[in-house]
Amino acid sequence: MENKPLILITNDDGITAPGMHALVHSLKRLGEIVVVAPDGPQSGMGHAVTISKPLRLSATEHFGEIKSYQCSGTPADCVKIAVDKVLHRKPDFVFSGINHGSNSSINVIYSGTMSAAVEAAIEGIPAAGFSLCDFDYHADFALAAEVAYQVASNVITNGLPKGVLLNVNVPKVEHSNFKGIKIGRQALAKWEENFDHRTDPNGRSYYWLTGKFKNFDAGEDTDEWALANNYASIVPVQFDLTAHNAIAYLNQWKF
Repeated sequence: MENKPLILITNDDGITAPGMHALVHSLKRLGEIVVVAPDGPQSGMGHAVTISKPLRLSATEHFGEIKSYQCSGTPADCVKIAVDKVLHRKPDFVFSGINHGSNSSINVIYSGTMSAAVEAAIEGIPAAGFSLCDFDYHADFALAAEVAYQVASNVITNGLPKGVLLNVNVPKVEHSNFKGIKIGRQALAKWEENFDHRTDPNGRSYYWLTGKFKNFDAGEDTDEWALANNYASIVPVQFDLTAHNAIAYLNQWKF
């Protein structure tokens, strides 16, 4: 391949996570890969950035001949520092994942995996985040890696609309039962949470966040429906959070 695109790969599970290694192995045919990822787990960090302590960045040999760096910061930090200090320019594409666990529906808000892709999109870089609906550290990423390759190939070939990135989730399913890829919308779902009150060995109280995921959306055009029916889901995401349909309503208010 001549004029190979420069592809930045990152994640939120940390540079040693099996899902990241699966993504790097799958996409290395598509361009020049550089990895910049957190040096440890950063799940649930959302779009946090580090401003109150120094960032550490060091080269690693986790991926053999592929250049890779570990960063002490968040996934969003990784994209920022990769552009400024590692690559010294914007990469052509950014792909994040493969996450251990779903980032469908409302999870996109909390996801470190998706925050890295969002950070790229803010900088005008076509990006996608990939997640497998299996939290097992030793999960089989073969199907998710295959889906990631198909999606990344299309992003590289066709590009994405300005300000849009992709949230890609893959079900935990045997390959023989996999039905393909569906493009849809984010389901109306949320976590119903509570804080479990516990006591540590020293007798001190602490709280542990628990909860159940509830889907309130019966639509058959959603990411949750696709995953429940053995499809991989692609949801186009934008970082513009403006509720455009509410502007006319608010303009009726008296100030």
